[in-house]
Amino acid sequence: MLRLFRIDSPRKRETTHLEIAHAGAGYRVALKRVTGARRFTLRVRSATRDVVLTMPVRGSLASAREFVERHAAWIGARLDRLPRPVPFEPGETIPLRGVDHRIVHAPGLRGNVWAEHRLTTEAQSWRALCVACEAPHVGRRVTDFLRREARADLEAAVKRHTAAIGVAARRVTVRDTVSRWGSCSATGALNFSWRLILAPPFVLDYLAAHEVAHLSHLNHSPKFWALARKLSPDTDRAEAWLKAHGASLHRFGSSD
Repeated sequence: MLRLFRIDSPRKRETTHLEIAHAGAGYRVALKRVTGARRFTLRVRSATRDVVLTMPVRGSLASAREFVERHAAWIGARLDRLPRPVPFEPGETIPLRGVDHRIVHAPGLRGNVWAEHRLTTEAQSWRALCVACEAPHVGRRVTDFLRREARADLEAAVKRHTAAIGVAARRVTVRDTVSRWGSCSATGALNFSWRLILAPPFVLDYLAAHEVAHLSHLNHSPKFWALARKLSPDTDRAEAWLKAHGASLHRFGSSD
């Protein structure tokens, strides 16, 4: 008799993380099996503050655990050296367009979020990011404000650069990306990290120019770089800034 239906046996759930302990601390290590990998490689990612073990596709979990446990002290040391996370809370200082602002809770005032200069008793000025809402909502209000500011600055920069070379972007979106600061799709859609609003303006402008250049050259050819540098004379300076400081932008607030 022919079998009309096949009953598949449940697949064994693949292990994606290892939990290890060392010197009273616990660490969660993500496993990343990579075709072509011949050895185990550990990496602590500063942007996401996590640990990844790259391993051969056929590597055993027992070998992976032994390798991670052997390097547990190294993992702990690297994590301890990461900059302190800075939540969007009153009293904390965060950069806005590269300039430090102290978050000030202003529940008795009308409005949403705004930046202003303030003076100390010694007549020294400092910048405040004022947030008018109930205390539990301060973090979300600050995040929403930064997203709006990032979108406004990026849309203005994209408009300026596209007009300069006679191209058009299909749309501009702003997200909390980790692996890249910006991207350009084959259909002309541009995507950026809202965290660029934390960096100095020349960095945000360079990223806008970089992705606009991709509208003409969807690659990193010499022609692409020539156009990117034409649109943004600060290309090398911005690249250097991102290499030195970019990862630290992810310590502010929380990931989406």
